[in-house]
Amino acid sequence: AGLSEALEAGAQILSRGGSAVDAVEAGARMLEENSCFNAGRGSVLTEDGVVELDAAIMEGGNRQAGAVAGIRTTRAPISLARRLMEHGPHVFLTGEAADRFASAAGIEQVDNDFFILPERRRQLEEAIAAGSEADPIKYGTIGAVAVDVSGNVAAATSTGGITAKRWGRVGDSPLIGAGTYADNRSAAVSATGSGEYFIRAVAAHQLAERIRIGGETLQQALDGVLDDIRSLGGKGGLIAVAPNGEAAWGFTTPAMYRGMADENGRRVGIYSEDDER
Repeated sequence: AGLSEALEAGAQILSRGGSAVDAVEAGARMLEENSCFNAGRGSVLTEDGVVELDAAIMEGGNRQAGAVAGIRTTRAPISLARRLMEHGPHVFLTGEAADRFASAAGIEQVDNDFFILPERRRQLEEAIAAGSEADPIKYGTIGAVAVDVSGNVAAATSTGGITAKRWGRVGDSPLIGAGTYADNRSAAVSATGSGEYFIRAVAAHQLAERIRIGGETLQQALDGVLDDIRSLGGKGGLIAVAPNGEAAWGFTTPAMYRGMADENGRRVGIYSEDDER
């Protein structure tokens, strides 16, 4: 249901002639507010028992981007990333200073407890007891990609990271070119999975450049990047959309919650056999 609502939010904007950036922000915000997903409220906890959030947004026209990492009090991380993209002098802000930027920009601030659910506390306790930093159940990231009537593409990614993360760990999600990328010459891309491997593969940028320079199709490029990440020992998934409206997704995990909205309607899937690509 949460996925369908996010799809609808983005699709309504696009159907009214709105921008791809507006659409991906709206979709991502719906998922950040839905506590079922590991972004915004309901995110996983760090080893210290707090929530630290990462997010990035990028538009493909002039490759503007905004990204934040390790924020603790900004209710809407993706909206902060967009504010930075459009009105800030920098691309990437981190930690308490990023929250201060958000506060000065009038973006709602909350106590860190707002983000925390009892279920996530239990998962943290289990992870610490097991002596494992990575969440053995699944990776959690939310992402959105869109193309508008003008052929502009945009991507947005938001996450709470991995359970029991420490030392200020930041994954691929807010890193432009790793977990998030958009270029009108190729594609908009958002990633989820074992972030360290997606960083090393520069996954989102690699996908776009396989198209722009390598001449691959969208699906070929996406599959090639997942193969590259698999060869390094990582796993995860990617969603991508091209300026011509073509869309693609793929994943090397057992499942990836995903959905797509276009002129043919809405489709949602979880497992690979659900694919209607």
